[in-house]
Amino acid sequence: MILLVGLFAALMIIGTPVGVALLGSSVCYFVVHGYSIQQAFQAFTSAISNSFTLIAVPFFILAANIMNNGGITRKIFNFCNAVVGWIPGGLGHANILSSVVFAGMSGAAIADAGGLGAIELQAMKEQGYDEDFSLAITGASSILGPIIPPSVPAILFGVAGSVSIGKLFMGGIIPGILMAVSMGILVSIQSIRRHYPRAPFPTLKSLWHYFSQAFFSLMCPVIIIGCIMTGVCTPTEAAIIAVFYAFLLTIFTKAIRLKDIPGFLLETAGSTVNVMFIIGAANVFAWILTVEQIPQKMSIWMTDHIHEKIIALLFINLLLLIVGTFMETAAAISILVPILMPIALGYGIDPVHFGIMCILNLMLGLLTPPIGMVLYVLSSVSKVPFEKIVRAVLPYLVILLIVLMMITFIPEIVTFLPDLVANMKKV
Repeated sequence: MILLVGLFAALMIIGTPVGVALLGSSVCYFVVHGYSIQQAFQAFTSAISNSFTLIAVPFFILAANIMNNGGITRKIFNFCNAVVGWIPGGLGHANILSSVVFAGMSGAAIADAGGLGAIELQAMKEQGYDEDFSLAITGASSILGPIIPPSVPAILFGVAGSVSIGKLFMGGIIPGILMAVSMGILVSIQSIRRHYPRAPFPTLKSLWHYFSQAFFSLMCPVIIIGCIMTGVCTPTEAAIIAVFYAFLLTIFTKAIRLKDIPGFLLETAGSTVNVMFIIGAANVFAWILTVEQIPQKMSIWMTDHIHEKIIALLFINLLLLIVGTFMETAAAISILVPILMPIALGYGIDPVHFGIMCILNLMLGLLTPPIGMVLYVLSSVSKVPFEKIVRAVLPYLVILLIVLMMITFIPEIVTFLPDLVANMKKV
């Protein structure tokens, strides 16, 4: 086991992609301990081929690509700016609200930061907002995507932990709104101090103008979440509906052409292969952890040394924050959830509550160096040094950590809606 962890760490240090590092170190373990290499590849393929739910991942990625390239995100941003642009720091609030709406369509932080983020940054620059402020709020708001349904990390967590994905989706709504409101308060405080501009209070005519332009775009998250909540379709089927809806919307408005579709498919294939390779490699790694009885040993250690549920929650949060800082989200979920889920259940932690807590922890890693993938995307889009973005995003990290603690110790924030929907279905 020491060889496995040591080799994995060494490969990561020299810059090896996380999927390759996981699979390479795992294969070396198989060879050294006399296991058949065929077992490793059976574990690799079974993680991908045996899960119908994972089909949702490429479809949500494709839907986000079509929306970003088809002008849907710009219409959403213009409408959100009309609604909240009159508040101090108006474009900052529009930035957050746009991410909330876009989260209901894509479920991915990188898609938000890379597509919607470019539009938001340009608009804020033209209105005289400081670059560090614009980048910080764009980065922080982008992690709303994986919390508010639909959510790609929630799908991965549901598969890894055998948890209802529909309940995970519902569990993310109130925490996502709480995150948005918290960031909005910070935006207002910073904007008043820096004397940022705000738009005039909108007239009914202007609101109707932007709403009518964005109406069909805004219906996308309503359709997706509504279908899942009412049980009309599964998350996988909702992902397929999202793709067809986005495709038809952009084709009818002539925002994209049929010849653009192969490019979207290739881009989606590249992102999907990366995620699926990590999931497969992580499953091989997880097989070894099971053989070595790491989950059982860790569970025994925690129950022997940590007797209070509150301390256990703090310990798990700290572990996830550290891992999320250094490891890609899909890999972290695939490796850690099978280990931590039995421990969480042993302390009486609700699996849906635990899922949202885990996802938020790992999403904060996207805003934290040295990896900080969202920060690197923003640095690439804006050409602003990575270090400057890190300093600007720190206040938002503090706010989001406070929200994380609220979610951790008030589980009803997560469980209220799933329980309500479940009770309504019984009636």
